[in-house]
Amino acid sequence: MRSLLLISVVVCWLCTVAAVVRNGSSDGFQKPRDTDTVISFLENKLMASSAPMVPLTLIQGADSKGAGTVYMCLDGTLPGYHLDRGFGSGANSWLIQLEGGGWCNNHRCCVYRKTSRRGSSKFMEKALAFTGILSNKPEENPDFFNWNRIKLRYCDGASFSGDSQDEGSQLFYRGQRIWQVAMQEFLSLGMQQANQALLSGCSAGGLASILHCDEFRELLPSSTKAKCLSDAGMFLDAVDVSGGHSLRNMFEGVVTVQNLQKDLSSTCTNHMDPTSCFFPQNLISDIKTPMFLLNTAYDSWQIQESLAPPTADPGGIWKACKSHHLHCNSSQIQFFQDFRTQMVLALNSFSTSDQNGLFINSCFAHCQTERQDTWFAQDSPQLNGKRVAESVGDWYFDRAENVKAIDCPYPCDTTCHNLIFDFNPSALEISASSRFCFPLFRASLVLLVLTELILRFLV
Repeated sequence: MRSLLLISVVVCWLCTVAAVVRNGSSDGFQKPRDTDTVISFLENKLMASSAPMVPLTLIQGADSKGAGTVYMCLDGTLPGYHLDRGFGSGANSWLIQLEGGGWCNNHRCCVYRKTSRRGSSKFMEKALAFTGILSNKPEENPDFFNWNRIKLRYCDGASFSGDSQDEGSQLFYRGQRIWQVAMQEFLSLGMQQANQALLSGCSAGGLASILHCDEFRELLPSSTKAKCLSDAGMFLDAVDVSGGHSLRNMFEGVVTVQNLQKDLSSTCTNHMDPTSCFFPQNLISDIKTPMFLLNTAYDSWQIQESLAPPTADPGGIWKACKSHHLHCNSSQIQFFQDFRTQMVLALNSFSTSDQNGLFINSCFAHCQTERQDTWFAQDSPQLNGKRVAESVGDWYFDRAENVKAIDCPYPCDTTCHNLIFDFNPSALEISASSRFCFPLFRASLVLLVLTELILRFLV
C-alpha cells in the first residue's frame, strides 16, 4: 500500500516536472512560457558590470491613497521605482523609463505572475543597474546622463492599464492607477517644475509609453518640453506561421481578463474593437505629443511569441530558425521580410509628422535603449552613421530635421547586435550578439537521475 501511494505521488510529481521542463520552469508551477525572462537574461549579460546600482523605492501609502482607492501590484503589494537624481544642467530634467515584461492574458497566467517580480514588489530586485539611457556617465549616455532618471517597475501585467479586481483570486488589475500614483509621486519629487521630460519604455513598457504619451504631456506645465520614446513597443497584429493570429489572441485575453476596454483610446474604440486598440499600429497616428519609435524590423520577442510560437509550430519546424536567423531557409527569411514590410507600412502615416522620429534597424533583437552595447558604444548599431543614442538625442533636442531612418532589408546591416537563442544537441545554450554563450543545466538529465533514484528506493 505504501509503495502504491509513493508511486502515485512520484508519477504526479514527474508529470509536474515534465510540464515544468516543457515550460522552462524550475519552481514547480506550470507557468506559461516566458520569452521575456530569456531575453532579459541575455540582455542583462550584455550590460556593463560597473554600472551603479540604484535602490528600489516603494510608493508608500499607494494602497490607501484617496477614499478607498488602491494602487497595487497584482498581488496587492505596493508598486515601486528606482530614482537616480539629476545634477548640474540636468537637475530640472526628467526621464521616466517604463519597465517591460510581457502580459498576463488569462487567470492562470496572472495567478502565476503575482508570484514573480512582474506581479509583486516582494520579488523585485532591491537595486538595479542603470545602463544605456539610464546611465549617469556622459561617455555612455551623452544627452541624458545628468537628468533625473527613473525606472518605474512593472507589476500589473497590462502595460500600466486596467482598473479592476478579481475578488476570488485576490488579483488586483490596477495598472492605470499605478501609472497615476507614480506620476503624482514624481511630480511631488520635482517633476512638476521640469523644463524637459521624456517618457520612455521598453517592450511592454514601450507599448505603455504609447498608451500614456498624451497623458504624460497633460500632467506637465505647457512650458515643459515633453516627448515620448517607445523602444521595441511596435507590436504588430501579424499572421503567424500557421495562418493564425497568436498575438491578437494573447492581446484579446489581456483586454478581457483585465477589463481594459474603458481605459483604451476612445478615438480608436469609437471605430475599432478593444483588442485592435491595444495594438500600437492603430494608435500611433493619433498621438499628439512628439513620439520616437525605436524598433528592430525582426523583433526577437515577436518572432518567438507572435510569429512562430509553439502553438503555431507544434512540429518544431521553425525552432532552429527562430533560435538563430542563420538557420533559416529562404522561405522562412521571406516570411520575416513580409513582417518587416508590414511594419514599414504601419508607420506610413506616423512618419509624415515632422515632430515624430524613427529608428527601424534590420536586426534580430528586442530592447535597445537599456543595453549599453546597443544604446551608445563604439560598435553600436547605426543607421545613416548615427547610433541609437545620437538619433534619439538629435530628435529630442531638435538638432536635426526629419530624424527618421528605416534600414534596408536583412542582411544588409552589418552593425547589428543580434540576440541568438542557440540550441545544440550536447547542451542547451543561449548566446547573444554572437559573443556570449551560457550553458544551462539539462532538465532531461534531472528527470533521468531522479527516476533512477526513485526506482532504487522502491526496490
